[in-house]
Amino acid sequence: MAPGVIELVLFGFVLATALATAAFKDTLATIIVFAAYSLGMAIYYALLLAPDVAMTEAAIGAGVTTLLLLLTVAKTVRPGRDEVFERVHWPGILVAGGLTVAVLVTVAEFPAVGSPDAPIWSHPEVTQYYIAEAYHDTGVENAVTAVLAGYRGFDTFGEAVVVFAAGVASLVVLHSEVFTRE
Repeated sequence: MAPGVIELVLFGFVLATALATAAFKDTLATIIVFAAYSLGMAIYYALLLAPDVAMTEAAIGAGVTTLLLLLTVAKTVRPGRDEVFERVHWPGILVAGGLTVAVLVTVAEFPAVGSPDAPIWSHPEVTQYYIAEAYHDTGVENAVTAVLAGYRGFDTFGEAVVVFAAGVASLVVLHSEVFTRE
């Protein structure tokens, strides 16, 4: 199934914001474009029928991360207006371009959403096991929550530790910046 107009426009938007994030030298402009990128990705995840990932991307990527970065910029000094496009960071552009090519090559090999040729259908017994045994194994009625909390508990815990560490590090940086100004 070929991508529709909405998917192509959204892909163009996400690609443009990713490249702009790498190209901008102004910190505030980079943060704003990165927030737009996160919102674009959240919409893309929703189109791919992954609402849990879309909500996480919107909340963490566009919400919390943007807020922490904006607070950091508010506590520090921004470069002058003339320095926004003083020079292009070519290594960043090249890395972003290389990753874009890798993603395009990889995504082209994915089966269409809902395709009977998808790998998940080659082992339906695995899917059926999780659906049938999720409550029995974990005591949680919702299958998605059971997988995240029960079967992938260490992974989910690790993600929570990373988010917590990032929050603590941001608060430490913001707190130390307040004391150095006084």
